[in-house]
Amino acid sequence: MKRILILLSLTTSLIYTGCNSEKQEKEAEPKFLVTSPIQKDTTIFKDYVCQIHAINHIEIRSQERGYLQNIYVDEGQYVKKGQLMFQIMPLIYQAEMEKAKANVNYAEIEYQNTKDLADSNVVSKNELALVKAKLDKEKAELGLAKAHLAFTEIRAPFDGFMDRFHDRIGSLIDEGELLTTLSDNSKMWVYFNVPEAEYLAYSSPTKREGLQRVKLQMANNELFDQTGIVETIEADFNNETGNIAFRATFPNPKLLLRHGETGNILMPVFLKDAILIPQKATFEILDKKFVYVLDKNNVLKLTQINVAQEMPHLYVLSSGISSKDKILLEGLGKVKNNEKIESKFVSFEKVLADLKKLHAE
Repeated sequence: MKRILILLSLTTSLIYTGCNSEKQEKEAEPKFLVTSPIQKDTTIFKDYVCQIHAINHIEIRSQERGYLQNIYVDEGQYVKKGQLMFQIMPLIYQAEMEKAKANVNYAEIEYQNTKDLADSNVVSKNELALVKAKLDKEKAELGLAKAHLAFTEIRAPFDGFMDRFHDRIGSLIDEGELLTTLSDNSKMWVYFNVPEAEYLAYSSPTKREGLQRVKLQMANNELFDQTGIVETIEADFNNETGNIAFRATFPNPKLLLRHGETGNILMPVFLKDAILIPQKATFEILDKKFVYVLDKNNVLKLTQINVAQEMPHLYVLSSGISSKDKILLEGLGKVKNNEKIESKFVSFEKVLADLKKLHAE
Protein backbone atom coordinates (compact mmCIF):
# COMPACT_ATOMS: atom_id res chain seq x y z
CA MET A 1 0.00 0.00 0.00
CA LYS A 2 2.81 2.32 0.88
CA ARG A 3 4.48 1.43 -2.42
CA ILE A 4 1.28 2.33 -4.33
CA LEU A 5 1.04 5.72 -2.59
CA ILE A 6 4.63 6.51 -3.50
CA LEU A 7 4.00 5.65 -7.16
CA LEU A 8 0.85 7.82 -7.25
CA SER A 9 2.78 10.70 -5.71
CA LEU A 10 5.56 10.42 -8.30
CA THR A 11 3.03 10.22 -11.16
CA THR A 12 1.22 13.33 -9.93
CA SER A 13 4.53 15.17 -9.56
CA LEU A 14 5.59 14.25 -13.12
CA ILE A 15 2.22 15.33 -14.56
CA TYR A 16 2.41 18.67 -12.68
CA THR A 17 6.02 19.22 -13.82
CA GLY A 18 5.06 18.45 -17.43
CA CYS A 19 2.18 20.95 -17.34
CA ASN A 20 4.45 23.64 -15.92
CA SER A 21 7.04 22.91 -18.61
CA GLU A 22 4.45 23.22 -21.40
CA LYS A 23 3.16 26.46 -19.86
CA GLN A 24 6.67 27.92 -19.63
CA GLU A 25 7.43 26.91 -23.22
CA LYS A 26 4.23 28.57 -24.35
CA GLU A 27 5.03 31.71 -22.38
CA ALA A 28 8.60 31.71 -23.76
CA GLU A 29 7.36 31.57 -27.34
CA PRO A 30 8.69 34.79 -28.96
CA LYS A 31 6.45 37.67 -29.94
CA PHE A 32 7.51 39.36 -33.15
CA LEU A 33 7.26 43.15 -33.45
CA VAL A 34 4.95 44.46 -36.15
CA THR A 35 3.97 47.96 -37.21
CA SER A 36 1.80 49.69 -39.80
CA PRO A 37 2.94 52.02 -42.57
CA ILE A 38 2.05 55.65 -42.15
CA GLN A 39 0.41 57.78 -44.82
CA LYS A 40 1.03 61.51 -44.72
CA ASP A 41 2.24 64.52 -46.67
CA THR A 42 6.01 64.65 -46.59
CA THR A 43 8.98 66.34 -48.21
CA ILE A 44 11.98 64.44 -49.50
CA PHE A 45 15.25 65.78 -50.88
CA LYS A 46 16.38 64.76 -54.34
CA ASP A 47 20.16 64.93 -54.64
CA TYR A 48 22.19 65.98 -57.68
CA VAL A 49 25.96 66.01 -58.11
CA CYS A 50 27.11 69.60 -58.49
CA GLN A 51 30.07 71.80 -59.39
CA ILE A 52 30.76 74.92 -57.35
CA HIS A 53 32.01 78.07 -59.12
CA ALA A 54 32.90 81.53 -57.87
CA ILE A 55 30.46 84.21 -59.01
CA ASN A 56 33.42 85.94 -60.67
CA HIS A 57 36.47 83.89 -61.67
CA ILE A 58 38.93 85.47 -64.09
CA GLU A 59 42.41 85.00 -65.49
CA ILE A 60 44.99 87.67 -64.67
CA ARG A 61 47.21 88.18 -67.72
CA SER A 62 50.07 90.50 -68.59
CA GLN A 63 49.11 93.46 -70.79
CA GLU A 64 52.70 94.26 -71.70
CA ARG A 65 55.86 92.33 -72.57
CA GLY A 66 58.79 92.55 -70.16
CA TYR A 67 60.50 91.07 -67.14
CA LEU A 68 58.45 90.33 -64.04
CA GLN A 69 60.06 92.73 -61.59
CA ASN A 70 57.94 92.33 -58.42
CA ILE A 71 55.19 90.18 -56.93
CA TYR A 72 53.38 91.94 -54.09
CA VAL A 73 50.94 89.21 -53.08
CA ASP A 74 51.06 85.50 -52.27
CA GLU A 75 49.28 82.43 -53.58
CA GLY A 76 45.91 81.93 -51.89
CA GLN A 77 45.93 85.47 -50.48
CA TYR A 78 42.73 87.51 -50.23
CA VAL A 79 43.25 90.83 -52.06
CA LYS A 80 41.18 94.00 -52.22
CA LYS A 81 40.03 95.81 -55.36
CA GLY A 82 42.81 98.04 -56.73
CA GLN A 83 45.55 96.31 -54.73
CA LEU A 84 48.89 96.06 -56.60
CA MET A 85 49.70 92.44 -57.42
CA PHE A 86 52.43 92.35 -60.10
CA GLN A 87 54.95 94.80 -61.58
CA ILE A 88 56.37 94.36 -65.07
CA MET A 89 59.73 96.16 -65.46
CA PRO A 90 58.60 99.73 -66.39
CA LEU A 91 61.89 101.36 -67.46
CA ILE A 92 61.25 101.31 -71.22
CA TYR A 93 57.67 102.53 -70.81
CA GLN A 94 58.80 105.23 -68.39
CA ALA A 95 61.32 106.47 -70.95
CA GLU A 96 58.69 106.43 -73.70
CA MET A 97 56.38 108.51 -71.53
CA GLU A 98 59.12 111.08 -70.80
CA LYS A 99 59.86 111.30 -74.52
CA ALA A 100 56.17 111.83 -75.25
CA LYS A 101 55.98 114.58 -72.62
CA ALA A 102 58.93 116.39 -74.25
CA ASN A 103 57.28 116.14 -77.65
CA VAL A 104 54.08 117.62 -76.25
CA ASN A 105 56.00 120.52 -74.67
CA TYR A 106 57.77 121.20 -77.97
CA ALA A 107 54.50 121.04 -79.93
CA GLU A 108 52.79 123.40 -77.47
CA ILE A 109 55.56 126.00 -77.87
CA GLU A 110 55.44 125.61 -81.64
CA TYR A 111 51.66 126.01 -81.61
CA GLN A 112 51.78 129.14 -79.43
CA ASN A 113 54.39 130.78 -81.66
CA THR A 114 52.40 129.94 -84.78
CA LYS A 115 49.21 131.23 -83.20
CA ASP A 116 50.88 134.57 -82.45
CA LEU A 117 52.03 134.81 -86.05
CA ALA A 118 48.56 133.86 -87.29
CA ASP A 119 46.98 136.54 -85.11
CA SER A 120 49.34 139.07 -86.80
CA ASN A 121 48.41 137.65 -90.23
CA VAL A 122 52.03 136.56 -90.78
CA VAL A 123 51.07 132.92 -91.38
CA SER A 124 47.85 131.45 -92.72
CA LYS A 125 45.13 129.77 -90.70
CA ASN A 126 45.85 126.52 -92.52
CA GLU A 127 49.41 126.48 -91.21
CA LEU A 128 48.08 127.11 -87.69
CA ALA A 129 45.66 124.21 -88.10
CA LEU A 130 48.53 121.91 -89.12
CA VAL A 131 50.53 122.87 -86.04
CA LYS A 132 47.43 122.33 -83.86
CA ALA A 133 46.97 118.89 -85.38
CA LYS A 134 50.60 118.07 -84.60
CA LEU A 135 50.06 119.12 -80.96
CA ASP A 136 46.95 116.93 -80.69
CA LYS A 137 48.89 113.99 -82.11
CA GLU A 138 51.69 114.43 -79.56
CA LYS A 139 49.13 114.60 -76.74
CA ALA A 140 47.58 111.35 -78.01
CA GLU A 141 51.02 109.73 -78.06
CA LEU A 142 51.56 110.88 -74.46
CA GLY A 143 48.23 109.33 -73.42
CA LEU A 144 49.22 106.08 -75.09
CA ALA A 145 52.62 106.08 -73.34
CA LYS A 146 50.90 106.65 -69.98
CA ALA A 147 48.55 103.74 -70.68
CA HIS A 148 51.46 101.43 -71.51
CA LEU A 149 53.23 102.49 -68.32
CA ALA A 150 50.08 101.89 -66.29
CA PHE A 151 49.79 98.40 -67.80
CA THR A 152 53.10 97.46 -66.17
CA GLU A 153 51.26 97.59 -62.82
CA ILE A 154 48.71 94.78 -62.53
CA ARG A 155 46.07 95.49 -59.90
CA ALA A 156 43.13 93.47 -58.59
CA PRO A 157 39.93 94.33 -60.51
CA PHE A 158 37.78 93.17 -57.54
CA ASP A 159 38.07 91.63 -54.07
CA GLY A 160 38.96 87.96 -54.20
CA PHE A 161 41.36 85.06 -53.65
CA MET A 162 44.57 84.62 -55.62
CA ASP A 163 45.34 81.26 -57.20
CA ARG A 164 48.85 79.85 -57.75
CA PHE A 165 51.43 81.81 -59.75
CA HIS A 166 52.51 80.66 -63.21
CA ASP A 167 55.71 82.74 -63.26
CA ARG A 168 58.29 83.96 -60.77
CA ILE A 169 60.25 87.20 -60.36
CA GLY A 170 62.72 87.64 -63.22
CA SER A 171 60.70 85.68 -65.75
CA LEU A 172 60.31 87.20 -69.22
CA ILE A 173 56.59 87.76 -69.65
CA ASP A 174 54.94 87.98 -73.07
CA GLU A 175 51.91 90.15 -73.70
CA GLY A 176 48.77 88.20 -72.76
CA GLU A 177 50.65 85.60 -70.71
CA LEU A 178 48.69 84.02 -67.82
CA LEU A 179 50.02 85.07 -64.41
CA THR A 180 47.32 83.71 -62.05
CA THR A 181 43.54 83.60 -61.54
CA LEU A 182 41.35 85.60 -59.17
CA SER A 183 38.08 84.42 -57.62
CA ASP A 184 35.32 86.48 -56.05
CA ASN A 185 33.83 83.99 -53.56
CA SER A 186 31.31 86.32 -51.90
CA LYS A 187 28.61 84.37 -53.74
CA MET A 188 28.88 80.98 -55.39
CA TRP A 189 27.21 79.63 -58.49
CA VAL A 190 26.42 75.93 -58.13
CA TYR A 191 25.66 74.00 -61.32
CA PHE A 192 23.81 70.65 -61.39
CA ASN A 193 22.18 68.56 -64.13
CA VAL A 194 18.51 67.61 -64.00
CA PRO A 195 16.88 64.86 -66.15
CA GLU A 196 14.15 65.91 -68.57
CA ALA A 197 11.27 64.33 -66.64
CA GLU A 198 12.28 66.06 -63.41
CA TYR A 199 12.80 69.34 -65.25
CA LEU A 200 9.22 69.15 -66.58
CA ALA A 201 7.88 68.43 -63.09
CA TYR A 202 9.88 71.36 -61.69
CA SER A 203 8.71 73.72 -64.43
CA SER A 204 5.03 72.80 -64.09
CA PRO A 205 3.02 75.95 -63.22
CA THR A 206 0.96 73.97 -60.69
CA LYS A 207 4.06 72.79 -58.84
CA ARG A 208 6.45 75.71 -59.07
CA GLU A 209 5.75 78.61 -56.76
CA GLY A 210 8.39 81.32 -56.85
CA LEU A 211 12.09 80.58 -56.71
CA GLN A 212 13.13 77.08 -55.66
CA ARG A 213 15.24 76.94 -52.50
CA VAL A 214 17.86 74.21 -52.26
CA LYS A 215 20.49 72.94 -49.83
CA LEU A 216 24.14 72.08 -50.46
CA GLN A 217 25.77 68.95 -49.10
CA MET A 218 29.53 69.45 -49.12
CA ALA A 219 32.17 66.83 -49.90
CA ASN A 220 32.45 65.90 -46.20
CA ASN A 221 28.69 65.10 -46.19
CA GLU A 222 27.94 68.12 -43.98
CA LEU A 223 25.27 70.63 -44.98
CA PHE A 224 26.41 74.12 -45.92
CA ASP A 225 24.93 76.65 -43.48
CA GLN A 226 23.37 78.83 -46.21
CA THR A 227 20.33 78.19 -48.41
CA GLY A 228 20.62 78.56 -52.17
CA ILE A 229 18.11 79.73 -54.75
CA VAL A 230 17.72 78.27 -58.25
CA GLU A 231 17.94 81.38 -60.40
CA THR A 232 18.59 80.16 -63.95
CA ILE A 233 18.19 77.15 -66.20
CA GLU A 234 20.28 76.73 -69.33
CA ALA A 235 18.61 77.06 -72.72
CA ASP A 236 19.34 73.61 -74.19
CA PHE A 237 19.30 69.97 -73.15
CA ASN A 238 22.42 67.86 -73.54
CA ASN A 239 21.48 65.43 -76.33
CA GLU A 240 23.91 62.79 -75.06
CA THR A 241 22.74 62.71 -71.43
CA GLY A 242 19.19 64.06 -71.71
CA ASN A 243 19.93 66.50 -68.88
CA ILE A 244 19.69 70.25 -68.56
CA ALA A 245 21.85 72.39 -66.28
CA PHE A 246 20.38 74.35 -63.37
CA ARG A 247 22.27 77.09 -61.53
CA ALA A 248 21.71 77.88 -57.86
CA THR A 249 23.25 80.89 -56.12
CA PHE A 250 24.53 80.56 -52.55
CA PRO A 251 25.74 83.40 -50.32
CA ASN A 252 29.18 82.63 -48.92
CA PRO A 253 29.70 85.13 -46.05
CA LYS A 254 32.39 83.08 -44.29
CA LEU A 255 34.19 82.41 -47.62
CA LEU A 256 34.16 78.69 -46.84
CA LEU A 257 33.32 77.59 -50.37
CA ARG A 258 36.02 77.85 -53.03
CA HIS A 259 35.94 77.77 -56.81
CA GLY A 260 36.12 74.22 -58.20
CA GLU A 261 34.66 72.36 -55.22
CA THR A 262 32.11 69.57 -55.66
CA GLY A 263 29.13 68.43 -53.63
CA ASN A 264 25.46 67.52 -53.88
CA ILE A 265 22.47 69.77 -54.32
CA LEU A 266 19.46 68.69 -52.23
CA MET A 267 16.24 69.82 -53.89
CA PRO A 268 13.02 69.43 -51.86
CA VAL A 269 10.21 67.44 -53.45
CA PHE A 270 6.72 67.55 -51.87
CA LEU A 271 4.83 64.23 -51.76
CA LYS A 272 1.13 64.18 -50.90
CA ASP A 273 -0.28 61.21 -48.92
CA ALA A 274 2.97 59.28 -49.17
CA ILE A 275 3.16 55.74 -47.77
CA LEU A 276 6.22 55.41 -45.49
CA ILE A 277 7.74 52.24 -44.05
CA PRO A 278 10.99 51.54 -42.13
CA GLN A 279 13.78 50.28 -44.34
CA LYS A 280 14.64 47.54 -41.85
CA ALA A 281 11.20 45.96 -42.42
CA THR A 282 12.17 45.11 -46.03
CA PHE A 283 14.38 42.52 -47.70
CA GLU A 284 15.43 41.76 -51.26
CA ILE A 285 14.90 38.75 -53.52
CA LEU A 286 16.40 38.99 -57.01
CA ASP A 287 16.61 42.79 -56.89
CA LYS A 288 12.98 43.11 -55.81
CA LYS A 289 11.91 44.35 -52.40
CA PHE A 290 9.48 42.50 -50.14
CA VAL A 291 7.84 42.74 -46.74
CA TYR A 292 5.93 40.26 -44.60
CA VAL A 293 2.30 41.36 -44.18
CA LEU A 294 0.43 39.94 -41.18
CA ASP A 295 -3.13 38.92 -42.04
CA LYS A 296 -6.12 38.81 -39.67
CA ASN A 297 -5.20 35.24 -38.66
CA ASN A 298 -1.65 36.29 -37.68
CA VAL A 299 -0.23 34.49 -40.71
CA LEU A 300 2.69 36.08 -42.59
CA LYS A 301 2.23 36.75 -46.30
CA LEU A 302 5.21 37.56 -48.52
CA THR A 303 4.33 40.81 -50.36
CA GLN A 304 6.28 42.69 -53.02
CA ILE A 305 6.57 46.47 -52.69
CA ASN A 306 7.68 49.18 -55.09
CA VAL A 307 9.92 51.92 -53.70
CA ALA A 308 9.43 55.41 -55.15
CA GLN A 309 11.93 57.33 -53.03
CA GLU A 310 14.48 56.68 -50.31
CA MET A 311 14.80 58.69 -47.10
CA PRO A 312 17.03 58.22 -44.05
CA HIS A 313 15.81 54.94 -42.47
CA LEU A 314 12.59 55.04 -44.52
CA TYR A 315 11.20 54.11 -47.92
CA VAL A 316 8.44 55.98 -49.75
CA LEU A 317 6.29 53.42 -51.56
CA SER A 318 4.49 53.78 -54.86
CA SER A 319 2.55 50.51 -54.46
CA GLY A 320 2.38 47.18 -52.63
CA ILE A 321 0.74 47.83 -49.25
CA SER A 322 -1.47 50.39 -47.52
CA SER A 323 -1.47 52.16 -44.18
CA LYS A 324 -4.06 49.63 -42.91
CA ASP A 325 -1.68 46.68 -43.26
CA LYS A 326 0.54 45.31 -40.52
CA ILE A 327 4.10 44.43 -41.49
CA LEU A 328 6.80 42.46 -39.69
CA LEU A 329 9.40 44.82 -38.27
CA GLU A 330 12.10 42.48 -36.92
CA GLY A 331 13.14 38.84 -37.17
CA LEU A 332 12.74 38.64 -40.94
CA GLY A 333 15.28 35.84 -41.16
CA LYS A 334 13.59 33.76 -38.48
CA VAL A 335 10.24 33.31 -40.23
CA LYS A 336 8.91 32.05 -43.53
CA ASN A 337 5.94 32.66 -45.78
CA ASN A 338 2.54 31.44 -44.51
CA GLU A 339 3.89 31.00 -40.98
CA LYS A 340 1.65 31.85 -38.05
CA ILE A 341 3.31 33.96 -35.37
CA GLU A 342 2.69 35.69 -32.07
CA SER A 343 3.04 39.44 -32.59
CA LYS A 344 3.30 42.67 -30.66
CA PHE A 345 2.24 45.93 -32.32
CA VAL A 346 4.51 48.99 -32.17
CA SER A 347 3.36 52.37 -33.47
CA PHE A 348 5.17 53.88 -36.44
CA GLU A 349 6.01 56.99 -34.40
CA LYS A 350 7.75 54.83 -31.76
CA VAL A 351 9.69 52.97 -34.47
CA LEU A 352 10.81 56.24 -36.06
CA ALA A 353 11.88 57.70 -32.71
CA ASP A 354 13.96 54.58 -31.97
CA LEU A 355 15.61 54.75 -35.41
CA LYS A 356 16.56 58.40 -34.92
CA LYS A 357 17.91 57.69 -31.45
CA LEU A 358 19.95 54.74 -32.72
CA HIS A 359 21.37 56.82 -35.59
CA ALA A 360 22.28 59.66 -33.20
CA GLU A 361 24.27 57.26 -31.04
